[in-house]
Amino acid sequence: MKIEYLNIKPNAENLSVLSSEPFRAIVVVEEPVSPEWRHNLSRSLVKAGCLYMMAWGIEASSWDDSVDHANLEAFSYGDIPKEKCVMTTWHDNEPLEAVFTYSKRLAHHPVLDLEKTVIVHIASTSKESDYLSMYIDI
Repeated sequence: MKIEYLNIKPNAENLSVLSSEPFRAIVVVEEPVSPEWRHNLSRSLVKAGCLYMMAWGIEASSWDDSVDHANLEAFSYGDIPKEKCVMTTWHDNEPLEAVFTYSKRLAHHPVLDLEKTVIVHIASTSKESDYLSMYIDI
């Protein structure tokens, strides 16, 4: 399993998530963002190949909805092929460690094996070493 970390400043311009393969994303939201910015990042995640998104933090359920809409939008609100369907969950009132455990043990796409996980951390300050260590140690 591959794990990567991406720190994105809240409401930053030029959003892009790059990936060479399908992946699961844990979106850790530590600072508020505008609905438009959330939707733009959701589009970027879907375009990059995110096939399983778990949201934790500020307005986690809004992220779940936003990624669902971005996935529908990518297919003009028509049928989505099973191998392109993005699974989404939100995790309110859970410790971040529980989301990391969920990601490693239960976040499986129904059609494809996802070998890569990206922690998308939305905050002004990076916590790369802390979050990668926490994820690896679980």
